[in-house]
This record gives sequence, C-alpha cells and structure tokens, in this order.
Amino acid sequence: MQVSASGGTEDVGSLLENHFSAGDASLEEKERALQAEAAPGETNLLLHPTDGREGPGQEAEGQAGSGEVPEEAAEALRDDPAQGAAAGPPEPEDSGDSPSKEEDRPAEGIPEDDEDAASYEEEGGEESEEDSGDGRGGRLVLQRLRKIYHSSIKPLEQSYKYNELRQHEITDGEITSKPMVLFLGPWSVGKSTMINYLLGLENTRYQLYTGAEPTTSEFTVLMHGPKLKTIEGIVMAADSARSFSPLEKFGQNFLEKLIGIEVPHKLLERVTFVDTPGIIENRKQQERGYPFNDVCQWFIDRADLIFVVFDPTKLDVGLELEMLFRQLKGRESQIRIILNKADNLAMQMLMRVYGALFWSLAPLINVTEPPRVYVSSFWPYDYKPDTHRDLFLREEISLLEDLNQVIENRLENKIAFIRQYAIRVRIHALLVDRYLQTYKDKMTFFSDGELVFKDIVEDPDKFYIFKTILAKTNVSKFDLPNREAYKDFFGINPISSFKLLSQQCSYMGGCFLDKIERAITQELPSLLGSLGLGKNPGALNCDKTGCGETPKNRYRKP
Repeated sequence: MQVSASGGTEDVGSLLENHFSAGDASLEEKERALQAEAAPGETNLLLHPTDGREGPGQEAEGQAGSGEVPEEAAEALRDDPAQGAAAGPPEPEDSGDSPSKEEDRPAEGIPEDDEDAASYEEEGGEESEEDSGDGRGGRLVLQRLRKIYHSSIKPLEQSYKYNELRQHEITDGEITSKPMVLFLGPWSVGKSTMINYLLGLENTRYQLYTGAEPTTSEFTVLMHGPKLKTIEGIVMAADSARSFSPLEKFGQNFLEKLIGIEVPHKLLERVTFVDTPGIIENRKQQERGYPFNDVCQWFIDRADLIFVVFDPTKLDVGLELEMLFRQLKGRESQIRIILNKADNLAMQMLMRVYGALFWSLAPLINVTEPPRVYVSSFWPYDYKPDTHRDLFLREEISLLEDLNQVIENRLENKIAFIRQYAIRVRIHALLVDRYLQTYKDKMTFFSDGELVFKDIVEDPDKFYIFKTILAKTNVSKFDLPNREAYKDFFGINPISSFKLLSQQCSYMGGCFLDKIERAITQELPSLLGSLGLGKNPGALNCDKTGCGETPKNRYRKP
C-alpha cells in the first residue's frame, strides 16, 4: 500500500491529521525503532527523511517524506478501511477532513431538529471554511454554543459594558474559528522557517520569506484557502465573518502590518498559524508605529498553543522579552519553549545552552511546573554530523503529538473558553451591582452624589464591596478583577448609566443573572458532556486513542 508522494503540502497534512490513528506500534516500540537502522527500501512518513534531508538545490516533493506504510500500519489499514482512505492518495475535496463516526452522530444532549438546522442555514448557509473538518455533530455544537452566548451571556455583557473593562468582545467568527497556533520570539530564531517546515512549504511558491537578518515585520496569518491568495489587513478586519475584525481598534498603522495568506494545505483546514515580528531589544517601542504589546496580547488571549522560539545565540532577555512573558502570565499551560537550531552545537555545549536558557527564563515564568521545551532543528535540511539525531527526531514527534492534541480538543477548548468568559462577565455584573447598591444606600437628600461615589470608588474596601461579593456569592477571590481597573471604568461610565441586577428582568425573557448562571452551571457543562468529557474531563477519547496507556502512532520512524 503506497502513500502519495505528490508533495509536502499533502503528506504532512495527512500525517498530522491522522497522528493518533490506531495502530500496532506503541510509543515505546517507536522509540526503539528510531535507534535502529532503516530497512532497505523503506522510507519515512514523518518530516525528516532518514537518509538525509533535502538540500537547497533539491525538489520540494520529498520534504514531507513518502514511501510505503510500515507493515504494522498496513495491517491496521486493512482492518480499518476508513484509516486506509485517510492515509492513501488524496481524493478530491473532502478526503482530508471526513468526520469520524462519532462526529457524524448528533452529539448527545444537542437537539437535532429542523429548527437548529434551519437556524444554522440562516446564519452560515452551507458548511463554511471556519466549520470545516468538524462534521455535522461538531457544527451543531458550535451552533448551540453561539446560541448560548447570544441568549444567556451577551445581554448581561452589554448591559454592564464588560468590553470596556477588558477590551475584549467575542464575535461569532471567534466562536467558530479554528485553533490558533502563535509563534513568538526574538528575531531570526527560525519562526518563519519552522512554519514553512511544519507545512512542507520550503522551496515552494507558498513559503514565507526567511533570512539571517530580521525579515518578518508583519503579523502574518496563515489560513486555508482553495488557492494561494494574499489578503490585506484592512480587508481581514472589515470581514465580520472572520475572527480578526476586533483588530481595527489598533489603528490603520497596524492594519498595514497585518497580512493574511490563504494556502491550499490540509493541515490549515484544522488550524491557523500566526507568525509575528521578531523581538528586537535595541528598538524603541514607539518606532513600530502601533501598540506592539497590545497586539501581542490580543493574539495571546486567543491562541490555543504558543510557541516561544529561541536559538542558541539569542538567549539574552531584554525589556521587550520580559514584557512579553509578563503578558503570557496565566497562559503557562499553552506555552511551549522551542530551542531551535540545536544541531549547530555539540552535545556538551547543547546541555550548557539548555541550562542557560532556563536560567534566563526562570525569573520570567513564575510557575511550579516549567513549560515543555522542545530541542531540535525545525528546517528541511539534514542534521549536521556528530549531533544527537535520535533525540531531535523524538522531540519532533512529541511536538507533532502536541500540535495534533490541540486540533483534536478544539470543541472542548471553545466551550471552556466561553464558560470562563461567562464567569468573568458574571463577576463584573455583580461588582457593578454592588457599587450601585452601596451608592444608593449612602445617598441622602443633602449628599453630593459625585463626591459620595468618588469616595466609594477610591476606597472600595472601606465599604466592603469586594468582601461582600465573596461572602454572598459563589466567587473565588482569585477570580476578582483588579480594583484599580474600576477607577478607570467608572471614570468613563457614570454610575447613573447602570441598573441594579434586580431590575434587569422581564416577564417574558426572565432575569439576566439567572440566564448567565444557568449557562455556567447547566448549559455549557451539558454541552461539554455531549462530547464525552462531561463526567470525566481528564478521560481520553477512546475512538481516537484506543484508550491505551499512551496514544499510538502508526507513522513511526524506522
């Protein structure tokens, strides 16, 4: 059974898309096999060819590797024709993103009736690019998630102007968007080259421009499209169907530095890559012409996976990098550190550089468990002689598994994100209600309303604003926002522009607070449970991993 060798863009997409497909080769067998010599005539299906990588003058068709499927994988394919179809030559149109049997079935707890289907057709028509790859069950989950947000969360959010506190407004495009993988780091550490490598774009007309000097001055968003197409930032922000319309708030200077590239690549049907300008410590922030840190924060807040890339020659930590890690606080679970270009060093020197990297980053990452670090060289050429090739290959496989896990957990992450957002909106509404109630209690006929409220805002602890919320509601003290933020919030929004929560009710629509609490405690957990993770969120999906001790990978290196 042969696998298509038509080029890197197809083969790498099939590999990542089917990375957890059931097979006979366990991870332990895979690791032992990595240390053995390749069998004659057997070639790879991973990114690195075993007999040497492509040189600068060679064709791009071999970048992703091609050849015969290993024997145990062939047996698995014979047992499961669906897997064989996924790994075989690409069929026209839907061959790469055909949904699994579980996705074909309507998710439990989601009504599969004509009303939901009709509402989906009205809002999005046929299957859009944003919804591709999820199947009908996945699209119904996203449709139900949109409905919960608009009916139960958004009314309270708009009534108490939460977006003016957090500068974050959720759009339909953001709810239905694909997982986002963000690449950050100093200049010329290999971010663009790594994207080219993961997508198999090196030496093709799709590749991102790379070089030893700082080359990326724009925020580049790589998306899926039927053909190669470049989209200006102004057009991306104007398209409400995409998830980038909120970027308009950063001004026209930034939109000129934003560019979208549509590439007909199978992996991009399920994930979006974002390449960022490299951090240059000797450049003043204002010289960029737009708020660089604020833009980075916008992408960080929406990223499902954040790769912070370093190379052995750029381990110094300056003000910009320190500010970047301060913005990453609270997102440590999404951070992955990449020590790129590792084959430039001998093993002894690599160990020293690895230690120096942690020494530099330790003051910036204030968590008990350090982030995962991948050590390899992510480009399409062969490793340099006398380097630890087996280590680099295993690191590469781990990174592919990590990336694939993010793709598989897309729906779960979206539901968890909306629920977390709803909790913050609820806390904000409770606090504004408490400020307003305290103001009404302290006001008398002879009081100066402006002075009374200024006193409350300047010292909320004197009036037990935050302590009352903790005592009377089910809110954690660690979820309470910064007190200083409400000084600016009420400086823009007078207290007279808000109503008490008890007044935010109607006979037909019910109470805003009851709706959002029902969404947090019942509707969103039920939606998550319909995906098979409600009772035990840590449980593996048996259909994808076989419920073994570790996920299996039939695309093992010989």
